[in-house]
Amino acid sequence: MLILASASPRRRDLLARLGVPFRVESASAAVDERRRPGETPPAMTERLAVRKARSVLQQQRRPPRELVVLGGDTVVAIGDEILGKPHNRAQAAAMLQKLSGNTHTVFSAVAAVAAQPTRQLHRISVTEVTFCDLSLPQIERYCAQALPFDKAGGYAIQGAAEAFVTRLHGSYSGVLGLPLWETWQLLQELACAGGFL
Repeated sequence: MLILASASPRRRDLLARLGVPFRVESASAAVDERRRPGETPPAMTERLAVRKARSVLQQQRRPPRELVVLGGDTVVAIGDEILGKPHNRAQAAAMLQKLSGNTHTVFSAVAAVAAQPTRQLHRISVTEVTFCDLSLPQIERYCAQALPFDKAGGYAIQGAAEAFVTRLHGSYSGVLGLPLWETWQLLQELACAGGFL
Protein backbone atom coordinates (compact mmCIF):
# COMPACT_ATOMS: atom_id res chain seq x y z
CA MET A 1 0.00 0.00 0.00
CA LEU A 2 1.36 3.40 -1.03
CA ILE A 3 0.33 6.81 0.34
CA LEU A 4 1.39 10.08 -1.27
CA ALA A 5 1.89 12.62 1.50
CA SER A 6 0.93 15.66 -0.55
CA ALA A 7 -2.11 17.70 -1.48
CA SER A 8 -0.37 18.87 -4.66
CA PRO A 9 -2.34 17.93 -7.79
CA ARG A 10 0.94 18.07 -9.74
CA ARG A 11 2.59 15.42 -7.55
CA ARG A 12 -0.55 13.29 -7.69
CA ASP A 13 -0.63 13.43 -11.50
CA LEU A 14 3.09 12.69 -11.77
CA LEU A 15 2.95 9.68 -9.46
CA ALA A 16 -0.03 8.32 -11.40
CA ARG A 17 2.21 8.18 -14.50
CA LEU A 18 4.18 5.36 -12.87
CA GLY A 19 1.11 3.15 -12.84
CA VAL A 20 1.41 2.33 -9.14
CA PRO A 21 -1.81 2.36 -7.09
CA PHE A 22 -1.78 4.90 -4.27
CA ARG A 23 -3.97 7.10 -2.16
CA VAL A 24 -3.39 10.69 -1.09
CA GLU A 25 -3.15 12.08 2.43
CA SER A 26 -1.88 15.54 3.26
CA ALA A 27 1.00 15.96 5.65
CA SER A 28 0.19 17.48 9.01
CA ALA A 29 0.03 21.26 9.15
CA ALA A 30 2.53 20.97 11.99
CA VAL A 31 5.38 20.39 9.51
CA ASP A 32 7.58 23.48 9.84
CA GLU A 33 8.77 24.45 6.37
CA ARG A 34 11.04 27.26 7.50
CA ARG A 35 14.73 27.07 6.66
CA ARG A 36 17.03 26.26 9.56
CA PRO A 37 20.11 28.40 10.24
CA GLY A 38 23.02 27.33 8.05
CA GLU A 39 20.89 24.82 6.13
CA THR A 40 21.71 24.46 2.44
CA PRO A 41 18.88 24.38 -0.13
CA PRO A 42 19.36 20.65 -0.94
CA ALA A 43 19.54 19.71 2.75
CA MET A 44 16.34 21.64 3.43
CA THR A 45 14.56 19.98 0.51
CA GLU A 46 15.51 16.47 1.66
CA ARG A 47 14.60 17.19 5.29
CA LEU A 48 11.15 18.46 4.36
CA ALA A 49 10.43 15.52 2.05
CA VAL A 50 11.31 13.09 4.84
CA ARG A 51 9.38 15.07 7.45
CA LYS A 52 6.21 15.14 5.33
CA ALA A 53 6.36 11.39 4.75
CA ARG A 54 6.99 10.67 8.44
CA SER A 55 4.15 13.02 9.45
CA VAL A 56 1.62 11.03 7.42
CA LEU A 57 3.04 7.71 8.63
CA GLN A 58 2.61 8.88 12.24
CA GLN A 59 -1.05 9.72 11.51
CA GLN A 60 -1.78 6.04 10.74
CA ARG A 61 -3.30 4.23 13.72
CA ARG A 62 -2.30 0.71 12.80
CA PRO A 63 -0.15 0.87 9.70
CA PRO A 64 -0.10 -2.39 7.74
CA ARG A 65 3.24 -4.08 7.31
CA GLU A 66 3.45 -3.25 3.61
CA LEU A 67 2.63 0.48 4.00
CA VAL A 68 4.97 2.98 2.34
CA VAL A 69 4.52 6.75 2.56
CA LEU A 70 6.01 8.96 -0.14
CA GLY A 71 6.83 12.60 0.61
CA GLY A 72 8.18 15.29 -1.66
CA ASP A 73 9.48 18.82 -1.54
CA THR A 74 10.77 21.28 -4.14
CA VAL A 75 12.97 24.32 -3.57
CA VAL A 76 13.99 26.98 -6.08
CA ALA A 77 17.29 28.72 -5.36
CA ILE A 78 19.61 31.27 -6.90
CA GLY A 79 22.94 30.51 -5.32
CA ASP A 80 22.17 30.11 -1.62
CA GLU A 81 19.04 32.27 -1.74
CA ILE A 82 15.81 30.29 -1.61
CA LEU A 83 12.82 31.68 -3.51
CA GLY A 84 9.75 30.37 -1.71
CA LYS A 85 6.10 30.72 -2.59
CA PRO A 86 5.07 34.35 -3.16
CA HIS A 87 2.20 35.63 -1.05
CA ASN A 88 1.23 38.49 -3.35
CA ARG A 89 1.76 39.92 -6.82
CA ALA A 90 4.62 42.18 -5.74
CA GLN A 91 6.59 39.25 -4.29
CA ALA A 92 5.95 37.17 -7.40
CA ALA A 93 7.13 39.99 -9.67
CA ALA A 94 10.28 40.46 -7.59
CA MET A 95 11.08 36.74 -7.88
CA LEU A 96 10.58 36.71 -11.63
CA GLN A 97 12.84 39.75 -11.96
CA LYS A 98 15.57 37.80 -10.14
CA LEU A 99 15.05 34.79 -12.41
CA SER A 100 15.00 36.93 -15.58
CA GLY A 101 18.10 36.28 -17.71
CA ASN A 102 19.61 34.05 -15.03
CA THR A 103 20.12 30.38 -14.25
CA HIS A 104 18.56 29.04 -11.08
CA THR A 105 18.56 25.61 -9.45
CA VAL A 106 15.51 23.50 -8.67
CA PHE A 107 16.05 20.91 -5.94
CA SER A 108 13.32 18.29 -5.84
CA ALA A 109 13.50 15.61 -3.15
CA VAL A 110 11.42 12.48 -2.70
CA ALA A 111 11.39 10.35 0.45
CA ALA A 112 9.91 6.93 1.08
CA VAL A 113 9.22 5.78 4.62
CA ALA A 114 8.20 2.17 5.18
CA ALA A 115 6.17 1.12 8.23
CA GLN A 116 7.50 -2.38 9.01
CA PRO A 117 10.34 -2.92 9.16
CA THR A 118 10.99 0.78 9.56
CA ARG A 119 12.97 2.05 6.58
CA GLN A 120 13.67 5.52 5.30
CA LEU A 121 15.09 6.29 1.89
CA HIS A 122 15.39 9.53 -0.02
CA ARG A 123 16.73 10.88 -3.30
CA ILE A 124 17.11 14.34 -4.76
CA SER A 125 17.21 15.70 -8.28
CA VAL A 126 19.11 18.87 -9.12
CA THR A 127 18.01 20.78 -12.21
CA GLU A 128 19.51 23.93 -13.69
CA VAL A 129 16.92 26.17 -15.36
CA THR A 130 17.81 29.24 -17.41
CA PHE A 131 15.24 31.97 -18.09
CA CYS A 132 15.27 34.43 -20.97
CA ASP A 133 15.31 38.14 -20.28
CA LEU A 134 11.80 39.06 -19.17
CA SER A 135 10.32 42.48 -19.76
CA LEU A 136 8.29 44.17 -17.05
CA PRO A 137 5.09 43.86 -19.13
CA GLN A 138 5.73 40.10 -19.48
CA ILE A 139 6.19 39.76 -15.73
CA GLU A 140 3.11 41.84 -14.97
CA ARG A 141 1.00 39.86 -17.44
CA TYR A 142 2.13 36.55 -15.93
CA CYS A 143 1.47 37.74 -12.36
CA ALA A 144 -1.95 39.12 -13.31
CA GLN A 145 -3.07 35.63 -14.30
CA ALA A 146 -2.60 34.38 -10.69
CA LEU A 147 -0.21 31.75 -12.04
CA PRO A 148 2.74 32.34 -9.69
CA PHE A 149 0.98 31.80 -6.37
CA ASP A 150 1.55 28.63 -4.38
CA LYS A 151 4.54 27.85 -6.61
CA ALA A 152 8.14 27.77 -5.42
CA GLY A 153 10.05 30.50 -7.22
CA GLY A 154 6.83 32.16 -8.35
CA TYR A 155 6.31 30.16 -11.53
CA ALA A 156 4.85 26.91 -12.86
CA ILE A 157 6.93 25.44 -15.66
CA GLN A 158 3.97 23.45 -17.02
CA GLY A 159 2.12 26.68 -17.80
CA ALA A 160 2.91 29.92 -19.57
CA ALA A 161 6.31 30.13 -17.83
CA GLU A 162 7.54 27.25 -19.98
CA ALA A 163 8.05 29.87 -22.70
CA PHE A 164 10.52 31.66 -20.39
CA VAL A 165 12.89 28.67 -20.28
CA THR A 166 15.81 28.80 -22.71
CA ARG A 167 17.65 25.84 -21.19
CA LEU A 168 16.89 23.04 -18.76
CA HIS A 169 19.53 20.59 -17.58
CA GLY A 170 18.18 17.87 -15.30
CA SER A 171 14.73 16.54 -14.44
CA TYR A 172 11.66 18.17 -15.97
CA SER A 173 9.39 16.15 -13.65
CA GLY A 174 11.55 17.33 -10.74
CA VAL A 175 10.81 20.95 -11.66
CA LEU A 176 7.13 20.01 -11.77
CA GLY A 177 7.41 18.72 -8.20
CA LEU A 178 8.22 14.99 -8.19
CA PRO A 179 11.33 13.57 -9.90
CA LEU A 180 10.00 10.41 -11.50
CA TRP A 181 13.28 8.58 -12.07
CA GLU A 182 14.31 9.04 -8.44
CA THR A 183 10.82 8.07 -7.27
CA TRP A 184 10.88 4.89 -9.33
CA GLN A 185 14.32 4.00 -7.95
CA LEU A 186 13.02 4.31 -4.37
CA LEU A 187 9.97 2.17 -5.09
CA GLN A 188 12.09 -0.48 -6.80
CA GLU A 189 14.52 -0.56 -3.90
CA LEU A 190 11.69 -1.07 -1.42
CA ALA A 191 10.17 -3.76 -3.63
CA CYS A 192 13.46 -5.68 -3.73
CA ALA A 193 13.54 -5.53 0.05
CA GLY A 194 10.11 -7.18 0.30
CA GLY A 195 8.05 -4.04 -0.17
CA PHE A 196 4.64 -3.54 -1.71
CA LEU A 197 5.23 -3.78 -5.49
